[in-house]
Amino acid sequence: MHLSRFPRVHLAHLPTPLEPMKRLSKELGVELWIKRDDCTGMSTGGNKTRKLEFLMAEAIEQGADMVMTQGATQTNHGRQTAAYAAKLGLACHILLEDRTGYNNPNYNTNGNVLLDHLHGATTEKFAAGHDMPAEMERAAEKRRAEGHNVYVIPGGGSNPTGALGYVNCAFELLNQVNTSGMKIDRLVHATGSSGTQAGLVAGMSAMNAQIPILGIGTRAPQPKQEQMVYDLACKTVDKLGCSGIVKREDVIANTDYVGEGYGIPTESGIEAIRMFAEFEGILLDPCYSAKGAAGLIDLARKGAFKDERVVFLHTGGAAALGGYDFAFDTSDRWVTL
Repeated sequence: MHLSRFPRVHLAHLPTPLEPMKRLSKELGVELWIKRDDCTGMSTGGNKTRKLEFLMAEAIEQGADMVMTQGATQTNHGRQTAAYAAKLGLACHILLEDRTGYNNPNYNTNGNVLLDHLHGATTEKFAAGHDMPAEMERAAEKRRAEGHNVYVIPGGGSNPTGALGYVNCAFELLNQVNTSGMKIDRLVHATGSSGTQAGLVAGMSAMNAQIPILGIGTRAPQPKQEQMVYDLACKTVDKLGCSGIVKREDVIANTDYVGEGYGIPTESGIEAIRMFAEFEGILLDPCYSAKGAAGLIDLARKGAFKDERVVFLHTGGAAALGGYDFAFDTSDRWVTL
């Protein structure tokens, strides 16, 4: 697959490591590996950095002097977009939707929000339920009237251009396992705005990898989540010039671990954060990667991965932990010697 024919800004730290999780594997009785896309660089990294390599290149090609995007208050995508814009000398504006109703000051000003501002981005806040793509277009038109050439990036960077980042990730992962002679039985990751899973499905289908991909949902009900991923995967392979290779059965999402809603921590997610931190020294975030890991852990305990070698794709997000301090009780860690 000739991805170099698409504009790309090579800023990500690639390839990301593929590592065994030996202690967690022993605890759960399943052979677990982790693909460290929390190590992609750009303001602590994460999965959006791969997407932004292609999205920001397209913005530059179109002569943009400002990029604009939207997401939840603690959006990892917004933080990585702001970092890319800073690196490339572009203005950045982020529309933040309050999807939780939290009034906690750390949630609203710390974590990713603090980093957005440190990177020079401007932000504005919207109550839940707004038509955010429409709000973004209105904001973009206002900036265009002021003389800016605005490039609009959808939430999560999830369009066919952004999904190319995870087509590339699929190729990268296959190269790592083929070079080492390792067989993968399943790939598991958190799925939300659909671009990561759609790109992986498109890339794996193009390579006939025959590796099942399980997305653990963080927001939408299963039928909607799977349809979003399938539609975007189809558009992505159209862009690649190999239409028709993605089958509906290639798209699998489990949405049993969403909890009360997007961005709202769950007990199983908090347990996953603690387990990854205490067994492997790896940090997750409460709204996204922790819910993916919660699904991984629960399914492993239920025997869903019996005799399989499973790779968990870490989508990053630890920068958001500073906004979720209220979700953790670490008082038992204080001791007097």
